[in-house]
Amino acid sequence: MNHIKALVIKFLMIAVVVGIIMTGIYDVAFGDSMWISLVLTIGAYLIGDLLIFRGTANKQQQSTRNMIATISDLILAFVIIWLMGLGLDVSLDNEDLIIASIISAVIIGLGEFFFHKYLDRNVFNTKVE
Repeated sequence: MNHIKALVIKFLMIAVVVGIIMTGIYDVAFGDSMWISLVLTIGAYLIGDLLIFRGTANKQQQSTRNMIATISDLILAFVIIWLMGLGLDVSLDNEDLIIASIISAVIIGLGEFFFHKYLDRNVFNTKVE
């Protein structure tokens, strides 16, 4: 149940960021923004949170684990948003799509930093330093 709650929180965080940047600023269709958010949520949770964050370094070195996972999530967010934008043909030229992807990824990365602390406390039940 904790993983489902974490996925919902992560989806909401990502959907708000992608929705504001892609749909609100760059006029990408709302449905496309939600598809990007859904794929990014699942991919980032599996790769960034379960594989990298949970599996990186000593479990007691939360700051190191958090930084590695946050950077990984930022890169993953950029790649997924950019590639899905290309694949969905979101009616942006490549330069605007790259800029929108970078802005979204940086903001999502900031959110991921705090989300990892939530995961440690509430999902993985790891004592945070």
